Amino acid sequence: MNDSHGMGAAIKTEPFLISRVFAAPRDLVFKAWSTADHMMRWFSPENHFVPEAEIDFRPGGVFAVCIRSNEGQDFWWRGKFIEVSPPDRLVFTSLVSFGGAAKITVDSEVTFEDEGAGTRMTLRQEGIIHDVTFTGREGAAEGWRTTLDKLEQEVARMRLAPNRSVAHGTFTIERTYDAAPAAVFHALANKEAKARWFTGGDAQTILRRDMDVRPGGREIVKGRWASGMVTLFEATYFDIVPNERLVYAYEMHLDDRKISVSLATLELKLVGKGTRLVVTEQGVFLDGYDDAGSREHGTGDLLDRLGESLKG
Repeated sequence: MNDSHGMGAAIKTEPFLISRVFAAPRDLVFKAWSTADHMMRWFSPENHFVPEAEIDFRPGGVFAVCIRSNEGQDFWWRGKFIEVSPPDRLVFTSLVSFGGAAKITVDSEVTFEDEGAGTRMTLRQEGIIHDVTFTGREGAAEGWRTTLDKLEQEVARMRLAPNRSVAHGTFTIERTYDAAPAAVFHALANKEAKARWFTGGDAQTILRRDMDVRPGGREIVKGRWASGMVTLFEATYFDIVPNERLVYAYEMHLDDRKISVSLATLELKLVGKGTRLVVTEQGVFLDGYDDAGSREHGTGDLLDRLGESLKG
């Protein structure tokens, strides 16, 4: 076999095999290979780190990782994924270069199998050495051992990390009140008037209430429920047309957890001698929080309380 890089006869390496059991499900260990963010945390041996990586996790996608020693020497792995079969098998090929010169082509196969409550990951590699002076293979076993130590740490970190996700929801609710738009607007925009209806009733103790209704102004309502759970509503107003419209964005927290960010539009229209109030919300529910329609239902209850407060 001739060396296409012009450095003499290419040499085929002996197969290299290493295996480890991780205390995590297969899909999580598999996921640790799936993004540059994950790979930068672990794909390097002891006394090395990854300053740059590009991972396009699909067949034909880019696999490119720079491994830098603590002394500043860079080893580039540049190649592509051949097979991505979650959560069972990965195959990728890489040309490893050092100092701008190609050293070795490495074909890698990674398999993931259930073992007890964990996952056995097995890495098998074969290569073609293009530079006969290259000695990097000599420390492969120890290099991969310390690399898998880092992978073990990354998998443990992933297990403890929150389940990052977003879910979107939109609803519109209408109510018609036997009150003029100015009265309804006052109930929405005045701190004392809003305190009569924007509450959880006897089941909630209000801990803080601030209200500054102007563009850029904020509203904060913090309350503790009978169960001990604390809710926090934090809003910023963006558009105000007296007696006609309010637009604000708000965050909701349950204890220390942010569960949603929403945009609310409140429109008031004169209907006879009364007012039709149209409330539209566009919400983003965060990190696995399942709203299950409770926001829409709760908003409806508050608008009913608003109606009762207008009768007083």
